[in-house]
This record gives sequence, structure tokens and C-alpha cells, in this order.
Amino acid sequence: MPSVRTGLERLLAQGHPRLAGLACGLIANHTSVDASLRSGIDLLHASDAIELTALFGPEHGVRGDAQAGKPVTDAVDARTGLPVYSLYGETEKPAPEMLSGLDALIFDIQDLGVRYGTYLSTMVNAMEAAAEYGLQFAVLDRPNPINGVAIEGPLVDEDTVRSSERTRFPSGMG
Repeated sequence: MPSVRTGLERLLAQGHPRLAGLACGLIANHTSVDASLRSGIDLLHASDAIELTALFGPEHGVRGDAQAGKPVTDAVDARTGLPVYSLYGETEKPAPEMLSGLDALIFDIQDLGVRYGTYLSTMVNAMEAAAEYGLQFAVLDRPNPINGVAIEGPLVDEDTVRSSERTRFPSGMG
């Protein structure tokens, strides 16, 4: 039976030539795990695949222990000793001082597959900052846990959504 390997597992096993020798910041949370549910933060910190020098925490923080909707604060990660910069609270886009000394940002967060969530905006803001400051940006791919066939929960009432607020997708994408 074929198995799915996440971008994290592929990076750990094979490295990546574009990230080799670069100082990298990791945008992650508790969903950044391998198939054995080991933390991607800890695995990348211990690995020779990249030089991990900073962490960036979205809503819920890098270890998933921050309360939903509450600001995340800058800190030092207790396990790795790396600085953790908050991307949920006063700062939602990496500031120049957070990116100082970095060559690349890596994003490894599982998509929630729901309408409401902050992780996509965190990724967009980080991509913009990387582009502004000339950093490489890598997204570690993860399979979507939601199959798109079964739909649950309240649906949007089309009559209440103004057409200017609707997201338009190219044909076949939504």
C-alpha cells in the first residue's frame, strides 16, 4: 500500500538544495508533525536538513498551547532555545527585526479545510514579508484531511452574501 509523505518528512529525509546552508525561520504549530506524531520543530532543530534559527507562532502558538482568539506573545521555545516570534496579536506580519539574519521562511501548518481560520492569512502575510525582504519561502505540503465530498455544518445563505464579498474562483476551482 502506498504511503503519503508530508513535505516535512521529505525535507527531513532528503534535504532541499534551495534551503541548504540558509538560516531558516519556521512558521509552525502543533500540526507540524511527522507520521509518528513527533514535532516538526524538534525534528528540524535536530536535523542537518536545514539551519533552524527562529520560530514563528500563529494563533494557538508554535506548540498549540495558546488559547484560541487570544494574542500570542514573543518568547523563547523551552525545548529548542530558539526565539519564537508571534504572528497573532499585535503583529500579524513578520517585522524586519524578526527576519534579521534569516535567509528563508518555511511554512508547515496543516490546512483546517474550514471557512474560518487564521492560518491562511498568516501564510499570506509571511509570504509578503519574505518577498519584501528578499527571503526564500517554502511551504511544506500536507494532505488535506477533509475529502470535499461530505459537507457538514451551516452553509452560507447565498441571498445574504453580497456578490462583491464572494471569492471568485477560476472555472473548476470552487
